[in-house]
Amino acid sequence: MASTAERILKQRDIIDRSALAEQIEGIVRECGAEVRRPRVVEILQTALANGRAEIQRRLNAAPSQGYRASAEQAFLVDQIVRLIYDYVTVHAYPAANRSASERIAVLAVGGYGRGEMAPHSDVDIAFITPFKRSSWTEQVVEAILYFLWDLGLKVGQSSRSLDETVKMAQEDLTIRTALLESRFVWGDRGVYKEASLRFWNEVVANSASDFVRLKMMERDGRHRRMGDSRYVVEPNIKDGKGGLRDLHTLYWIGKYIHKVSAAAELVDVGLLTIDEYNRFRKAENFLWSVRCHMHNITGRAEERLTFDLQREVAELMQFADRPGRSAVERFMQFYFLNAKTVGDVTGLFLAHLDEAMAKKGRRFLPSFGRKPRKLNGFQLDRGRLALPDDDFFAQDPVRLLEIFHLADVHELEIHPLAMRAAQRDARLIDKIVRRDPRANALFLDILTSPRDPETVLRWMNESTVFGRFIPDFRRVVAQMQFDMYHHYTVDEHSIRAIGLLADINRGKLKQDHPLSTVMVQQIVSKRVLFVATLLHDIAKGRGGDHSVLGAEIAETLCPRLGLSPAETETVAWLVRYHLLMSATAFKRDLADFKTILDFAQAVQSPERLKLLLVLTVVDIRAVGPGVWNSWKRQLLSDLFEATEEVLRLGHKQRGRDERIISKKAKLETALKLPAGNFATFAKTLPDAYWIAEPDDIIERNARHLLSNAGTDLAIDACFYPDRGATLVTVFAADHPGLFYRIAGAIHLAGGNIIDARIHTSSDGMAVDNFLIQDPLGRPFQEQSQLTRLKRNIEDALTNRARLMIQLDAKPKALRRADAFKIAPSVLIDNQASNRFTVIEVNALDRPALLNNLALALFESKVTLHSAHIATYGERAVDTFYVTDLFGGKIENKNKLKGLEARLLEAATVQARVKAKAAA
Repeated sequence: MASTAERILKQRDIIDRSALAEQIEGIVRECGAEVRRPRVVEILQTALANGRAEIQRRLNAAPSQGYRASAEQAFLVDQIVRLIYDYVTVHAYPAANRSASERIAVLAVGGYGRGEMAPHSDVDIAFITPFKRSSWTEQVVEAILYFLWDLGLKVGQSSRSLDETVKMAQEDLTIRTALLESRFVWGDRGVYKEASLRFWNEVVANSASDFVRLKMMERDGRHRRMGDSRYVVEPNIKDGKGGLRDLHTLYWIGKYIHKVSAAAELVDVGLLTIDEYNRFRKAENFLWSVRCHMHNITGRAEERLTFDLQREVAELMQFADRPGRSAVERFMQFYFLNAKTVGDVTGLFLAHLDEAMAKKGRRFLPSFGRKPRKLNGFQLDRGRLALPDDDFFAQDPVRLLEIFHLADVHELEIHPLAMRAAQRDARLIDKIVRRDPRANALFLDILTSPRDPETVLRWMNESTVFGRFIPDFRRVVAQMQFDMYHHYTVDEHSIRAIGLLADINRGKLKQDHPLSTVMVQQIVSKRVLFVATLLHDIAKGRGGDHSVLGAEIAETLCPRLGLSPAETETVAWLVRYHLLMSATAFKRDLADFKTILDFAQAVQSPERLKLLLVLTVVDIRAVGPGVWNSWKRQLLSDLFEATEEVLRLGHKQRGRDERIISKKAKLETALKLPAGNFATFAKTLPDAYWIAEPDDIIERNARHLLSNAGTDLAIDACFYPDRGATLVTVFAADHPGLFYRIAGAIHLAGGNIIDARIHTSSDGMAVDNFLIQDPLGRPFQEQSQLTRLKRNIEDALTNRARLMIQLDAKPKALRRADAFKIAPSVLIDNQASNRFTVIEVNALDRPALLNNLALALFESKVTLHSAHIATYGERAVDTFYVTDLFGGKIENKNKLKGLEARLLEAATVQARVKAKAAA
């Protein structure tokens, strides 16, 4: 293997060790012992800073030369370590006649040993001595370490004798892996050679199988910790799936088994082909480029490619905007394609390894039960689908679909070498193959499989067969959506949604999705649902409304797949309106009957309603972990049931009066009050209250109000498991500004309002119900949290706390959302409700946003009746149902313009402390 130095051009422009050694010698001659060390440290600090600056300059000039930059960084550290070692052993602790034990070999281990370092990587070094450490060796090691620490380097170090090194490497996989990549840096080369010989003879010998098994387990565990997908939108460049560590694992395994000294030698031993190695190196170079840029930008060992870094790295690597796609989205798509390459190369490497070991009677990959030896001409190689010969796909390109269909039907894995052939031959899928009825029937069977379509479709995507057969899907492969809401790339999101749909269809998610599990069995054409799920985001990144463009794609693609005209029409409708149900449920007042009527008019049929419900559920849940919750499930269920009743009856829901009478009867039975007392109590609550609130909240409110009759302020808070939130009820004398004060108090207590219903009784008391979660979408459950909530609200409403001053003084933490720019907008709609003016505000989510908007409504002299809060990553969508002070819609144009201006200002900047607000 070429040494680190041999790979570096113009080495002295990075660091001139000879010149620095002469400077250090001059300091030793000229200065006393007490000032030597600080002067040497100063010289080395300057050399390190200048070297890093030169490496960064080179990288900025050639921003895709990351592998070269990593070698230059290791070279720079090598020279620093050598200078320190020479100074310490010659001048600080000279030993004229060293004993046999007073010898030290300084080894680079880990990534540093491989000769690859990012600008702020740890310096992993091992000090090896022949025998137990003497006082001289301890002094030297300690002095070297203090020099490195004074230079600001983060050092991972060990100091062991030869015997200790061998013993610990035998016992600890991490130490064994680090030593596997050990490289001599300086000191006694004889000690290094002996250590290397003993490592290979006493540690590695006869342990290859165990090492590979442990390394694969370690890799799988690392993937699980990092999200187990290479398509997460903020990937870990080092340890994530498809990251550098996956490539390192291949090198470790190859070196352990075959003693290769460089990744290129994996070709010589048959673990990679030349083409696979070139892909290995290309992906590695790109990942190193990104990693080095990240370290330079942040000034630290940052390995997570966060949203804010994505923009800067994309700019440094000279990605540019294109119509419909920003530079950062193009950069991230290229990142994910390289992460996919890492996955492809890993699978092929393991296949070669498995084949090689099988010849020796061993296998590293799992074997499967006995299966028939042949299936439609395909062969079975130890339970995996394989090809009988290399041109099997070329003889009939439809077999590129058939192999995945067989894998699904017989629940088989596909041999990695067959996957490689599929990837190579996917280009054979042309217009003729795409129009072939047999090919389309095979694809539709895979898509609608009752077994595990997610896994098989992911294999198809990895092999590029998926994108070749559905060219529109190819356009969204590895395409990220630059926002905090979507956790995965578009193709990964769509495939996950299909997997969730298959699980619901099999009844596996009945506890999480009881309504969808029932409805999916009542759907007439399930393949309509599967195709719509596949296509719902297929037009993203095209510069227009992806729902409209996706519907156009569906109208063309569905007949090709074999769907009838009626099925095609339904798929196109579902794709066109796949966001309608969630937008209605989360951003509109479901107690306002016009909301239900408008939604029912758009849906028009019970079948479409069932289809849209299930599609909405899987779309939301496939966004990423933590996005789905019981609150969303309840809202969608409420909307579904109310709409289904309208569609089933054909004209209208149960009359408003009948619903109110029914709810009052249920409450009277639960409270067991005397008839006269109950009638008096019930009469104080407006009809809108009985319509809006569910029975369980009505009962809890009633018990709370009755127990606090005669008081001016009573606050109740409890965990509400059915909604996955905390229910807070405020019973107070109604007055202008009540809502914004409550909202501010809840924010100060660390809560986010996700829904609010505002009511006023006939005797002038406000009965306001809030659903609250913490910033991570979890309910407050601890008694201390509930107590703090109630105390904060009470203090705000009794003026014991100067609310606006406290809000302004609250620290504004740096947040991931700050990487995004969202122009706020205010939409005012007087048609969405018969009784209210509906205002929708879109803005960058931030602490106290709702409080600022509520303050703007108060200053605009409008009456708030309900608020509905939805967040989509960094974007907040807050909807308010308001009237003027006389209870009518706001229709005066000047009033509407003023209201819009105030809300825009509140959505744009943090509310200022105003004297009248603080009063």
